[in-house]
Amino acid sequence: MSLTPSNWHYNITQVSEITGLSKQVIRKWEERYQLVQPERLENGHRVYSDKDLQLLLKVRGLSEQGYSIKQAAIIAHEQNTSKGSIIPSITPMNEEMNDFCLLLLEKGVHCDETELNRLLQQANHSLGLSKFLSHVVIPFLKEVGNRWEKKEWTEYQEAVSTMVVRDYLVQLRRNYHYKEDAPLIMGACLPGEYHEVPLHILLLQAMMVGWRSFLVGSSPAIGAIESLVTQFQPKVVLLSAMTTTPFELHPTVLQQLDVFASKYPSIRFFIGGAGSVEYLKNHPLHSIAVASTIEEIMSSI
Repeated sequence: MSLTPSNWHYNITQVSEITGLSKQVIRKWEERYQLVQPERLENGHRVYSDKDLQLLLKVRGLSEQGYSIKQAAIIAHEQNTSKGSIIPSITPMNEEMNDFCLLLLEKGVHCDETELNRLLQQANHSLGLSKFLSHVVIPFLKEVGNRWEKKEWTEYQEAVSTMVVRDYLVQLRRNYHYKEDAPLIMGACLPGEYHEVPLHILLLQAMMVGWRSFLVGSSPAIGAIESLVTQFQPKVVLLSAMTTTPFELHPTVLQQLDVFASKYPSIRFFIGGAGSVEYLKNHPLHSIAVASTIEEIMSSI
């Protein structure tokens, strides 16, 4: 059996690891609600397809929204047979999940760095960089974070999966070809913020439309961002705070950067991340704009 995205098959242990459902629950849903109909090997073992996994994930997502399993199974089957029956309340993750994400989750359970890296390479080469970022990296990281928050994954499982993705994105950025006279975009986490993967994604997306990039990295020293902006004079500066930790550790850091940005009207400053959005509800800025996608940033410069 060749490992092409259309014909990957999984045993029940793999399905359990990928979906977060126990083997007992999978068998129960299969028998009671005819949710999936796995093939049987000669030895009697079940073999599940990627469509089976999609159905199980959809039912799980719907049940978490309050639907009974019976209701969720009916809705999932309808969605699977009719394009017009999509329910708006279904979580985006279930709609975005694909074969590469499913296999990455399986390897993430076991913290298999080698296989995680191999799958990332395969996904990138198969889909191209743009779809790789939007269809694999982003939904995979969302699900990793979701499972960690629900305590379905340990901190170590979350850390290993995120680290492998980060290292692969670093490699892509370093090897990406750009023109020497391309405009410079600079990314930086705020002091106290260590989640830099979103910046790697945004910088790669900017490089795909003709920019060269520079990343300050996670939790820079106080004053480092201002110093590097002064030194390199980028056209755009992206600031990121995925958590509120930077504002708890350094209450005035963003206001200081806002004042600094006002002194450089030719440089566009943006900030994004859940932590910054939460903080900015009560702390408006004057010279730094809020943005969450590269499209928002590119369309405003």
